[in-house]
Amino acid sequence: MSKILEIKDLNTSFFTHMGEVKAVRGNSFSMEKGDILGIVGESGSGKSVTALSIMGLIEHPGRIKSGQVIFNGEVISNKSNKEMSNIRGSEISMIFQDPMTSLNPVYTIENLMTEVIIRHQKVSKSEAKRIAIEKLRMVGIPEPEKRISSYPHEFSGGMRQRAMIATALSCNPKLLIADEPTTALDVTIQAQILEILRRLANDLDTSIIIITHDLGVIAETCQNLIVMYGGMIMEQGTVDEIFHSPQHPYTLGLMNSIPKVHKKDKSRLLPIPGSPPDLMNPPKGCPFCPRCKYAMEICKEQMAPRYRIGNTHTSACWLLDAQAPDVEGFKKGCDIDG
Repeated sequence: MSKILEIKDLNTSFFTHMGEVKAVRGNSFSMEKGDILGIVGESGSGKSVTALSIMGLIEHPGRIKSGQVIFNGEVISNKSNKEMSNIRGSEISMIFQDPMTSLNPVYTIENLMTEVIIRHQKVSKSEAKRIAIEKLRMVGIPEPEKRISSYPHEFSGGMRQRAMIATALSCNPKLLIADEPTTALDVTIQAQILEILRRLANDLDTSIIIITHDLGVIAETCQNLIVMYGGMIMEQGTVDEIFHSPQHPYTLGLMNSIPKVHKKDKSRLLPIPGSPPDLMNPPKGCPFCPRCKYAMEICKEQMAPRYRIGNTHTSACWLLDAQAPDVEGFKKGCDIDG
């Protein structure tokens, strides 16, 4: 399989009057065509900023300081906003967190969708409407011929999210970024939205990035997973690898903080103590060090390299080094990646 997206040493910061907020710090990853990649982490970990960096939507006072975003073999991180506007919507699309604020309330769904289709596909208005109806039907909106004339406020939360997905798919993008696509939806509608995304990847060979804090969404939908914290990638691998054998204390903390329905005992959930790091003054070493019960002196002074646990599984934690103390569950003595 060929790579659809490569991120190389990406650094994105926001230059405020208080100082530089280092939102994304030296991240690298790639994904294949047709892959569904999950990015998980608590609020402020850099998930959405990574997505906006890929889309070229970082606004003042933010900017990409260094690194490359390579899409379909072409570097797009150095393109102008005008050049990126030809890629956004047609080649790469994004489903934003809140469909109510992303859909313009004074325009009908038809206005919103056909404008994108006409701009990128250069078709007539009637043909654009036909394509829009087809996409609305694809995402499960009943009677799309009638509902296309509705305004966003006339749709329920789940319907608005479907309309957002249909709009994002209107030009058959190669890459779809879904930022918290199931936020504020009930579990039934959430399951339907996730099924739509899975079907898109299978039927249209669309590559999808799902950004969320919900590990249940990741387990149900994604093939590969990136765990972010403090603007950095802590661990990455397949969903099976990370769920069955987490190799970073932060990942382990996330796993321990969710309910286990199969457990018969009534043990309490284990929250992660402490608070996320201040990205205006990030820690010198591992950003998770102040909250980690396994932290060593080296963790305070130096960020760990990426250790390779398997062919696709890596983690940036000193516990994987040959000289680290033995900790149950962690595979000590791993080689440094690359």
